[in-house]
Amino acid sequence: MNLIKKSVALAMLAAPIAFNSSYSLADTAKNTLKLEDVFSLEYASGLDITNDGETVYFVRNYMDIQNDKKRGNIWKVDKNKVMTPVTNGLHADYSPTLSPDESKLAYISTASGAAQIHIKWLNTGQTGQMTHLTGSPSNLSWSPDGKMLAFSQFVKGTPKSPVNLSGKPEGAKWADSAIFIDDLFYRADGAGYIPAGNSQIFVLSADGGTPRQLTQGEFDHAGSISWSRDSKAIVFSANLRPDSDLELTDDNVYKVDVASGDMLQLTDRIGPDNSPLVSPDGKLIAYLGYDEKYTNYENTQLYIMDANGGVSRSLTSEFDRSVGSIKWASDSKGLYLSYDDKGETYVAYQPLQGERKIVADKVGGLAFGRPYSGGEFDVANNGTVAFTYSNPQRPADIAIKKGDKANLLTQLNEDALAHKDIASIKPLNLKSSFDELPIQAWVAYPPGFEQGKKEGKRYPLILEIHGGPVANYGPHFSTEIQLMAAQGYVVVYANPRGSDSYGKDFAQTIDKNYPSQDYDDLMSTVDAVIAQGAIDEQNLFVTGGSGGGTLTAWIVGHTERFTAAVVAKPVINWYSFVLTSDFYPFFYKNWFGKKPWEAQDLYMKHSPISYVGNVTTPTMLLTGESDHRTPISETEQYYQALKLQGVESAMVRIPGASHGIYARPSNLMAKVGYILWWFDEHRTDKDTSKSE
Repeated sequence: MNLIKKSVALAMLAAPIAFNSSYSLADTAKNTLKLEDVFSLEYASGLDITNDGETVYFVRNYMDIQNDKKRGNIWKVDKNKVMTPVTNGLHADYSPTLSPDESKLAYISTASGAAQIHIKWLNTGQTGQMTHLTGSPSNLSWSPDGKMLAFSQFVKGTPKSPVNLSGKPEGAKWADSAIFIDDLFYRADGAGYIPAGNSQIFVLSADGGTPRQLTQGEFDHAGSISWSRDSKAIVFSANLRPDSDLELTDDNVYKVDVASGDMLQLTDRIGPDNSPLVSPDGKLIAYLGYDEKYTNYENTQLYIMDANGGVSRSLTSEFDRSVGSIKWASDSKGLYLSYDDKGETYVAYQPLQGERKIVADKVGGLAFGRPYSGGEFDVANNGTVAFTYSNPQRPADIAIKKGDKANLLTQLNEDALAHKDIASIKPLNLKSSFDELPIQAWVAYPPGFEQGKKEGKRYPLILEIHGGPVANYGPHFSTEIQLMAAQGYVVVYANPRGSDSYGKDFAQTIDKNYPSQDYDDLMSTVDAVIAQGAIDEQNLFVTGGSGGGTLTAWIVGHTERFTAAVVAKPVINWYSFVLTSDFYPFFYKNWFGKKPWEAQDLYMKHSPISYVGNVTTPTMLLTGESDHRTPISETEQYYQALKLQGVESAMVRIPGASHGIYARPSNLMAKVGYILWWFDEHRTDKDTSKSE
């Protein structure tokens, strides 16, 4: 399965927008967060810790306001919190990877105008561009002997063109040639229409030269790359089925000989076996996967097997959570793994025999736009854990932990946020009105919030809903939530049934049943916030993106309690969605079990379009024009239905944006700006609030 497919396998899931000059976010307090503050934020990612645990290399991501892009350079920080730049320049440097002897740092950089592999000699400070590739490299991996680098790259094939037009006079200007498509998987969100070709594995001498293509064939050899201990073979995962486009998640683990290119298949089952990692002693391979049962969710387990395959066993079969990423301990006696639990991310040590134990918490901070969980970690030979540190009021920083004490090494946003009044995030636990199922939520209280008394101040409330739908929010920094709270809104976000990090049963409650009682969970969440006091029940608002957009459209079709709604990048009609989305084989098999025409009633029962006749709530829709995950045709369908129904409605189209709207900082600003404008326009207290 190529990298494009990997990026969409389990998730549902432009020019800046000019705002009307009559509207801007209220400047009620100079120290609250403003839209333009998006360009002041930074976050850490891509960390690699030295063997002694004393220095962490990482990507320092920042926002380029002149070019409206996310950029990043590589920095290092030591245990004494001394930070030093390793690379610099107005471009993207990423994937820092230390050589085995730690004398060199390989990384990918766009300094030359295109993504290429670079190496920095740490002793001398010299840097060299090692490749001149025609495609973007990824998955950098040093051989244990330090003599080679392996990486993956998309290799273009020959486009199919069964018809060639003749008779074109010399110098004539004809229309562009027609594009012929007969592939089942032919486009992907964020990548557009996929050119002919496949992802392949290459090896490159650490001294530079010409990369050598190691894998061949019209199959995608991609994902993580791990070397055998003797540097003579590479282990990777791939989907080599002839019908791989229909069975998109059926990866297996393979070993390829570096000298001959001969391949050996190491696993064989229906399901995603991926992320293979050879143990430091070379005797075992760890990997992640599960048996494909065509449900909306299965727990990803951690397996180990002999280096040449054979019988494997799960180390987490009794663990009711999904394993994220893994890292072998230096003595090969266990692995470190990350996982989400109740909206938070942890790192644990899992021995080959025995019970696992948590070694780091408060991991995350990478989602940036919305408060999704997830983070990165690395482990030194001495057991020091480096990780991206999650703080509800800051994007990701770097921390290390050995033993019981964590040490925060960076504070990347103190210059941008320390002088700002930031919303406080508090947990909220409740039970669903449908069946008393425990639901977890968090409330963002605006700066200066006063807990309402009987005659006290009342605040408007925004319910913000996560996508996925199998995903989770948690106590993490969110630019969008903070910007909403900065304008005086109390913002609540929850993990309704179907969210992960609460076990398989909780996630599978929406299997072939979405949306459904997750609606009740969300209404109960709103009721729980109102019960605390201080909420103006005449000014309740709702929004969400992707799966959250679907639920927002579902909500306005089932209740009139909200003053206004913004439906972002939604699924409106499951029938049309499955037949227009990029990842359609997965969606129909795992989310419905039958093709649309085989179960039309089921598809339409769970489609918000079926309930549009009930909608009276003023509703705005917002979607990227290049969204291939939840195509803008879904948005247009609902917009036109609302217009026919006579509902006050509007549509915002983000030019050039894919499903990840906030890939460009100004698009994040536009999204939040339009949401707040729509809500402010419909507030019943807006005149009073603006005079306060």
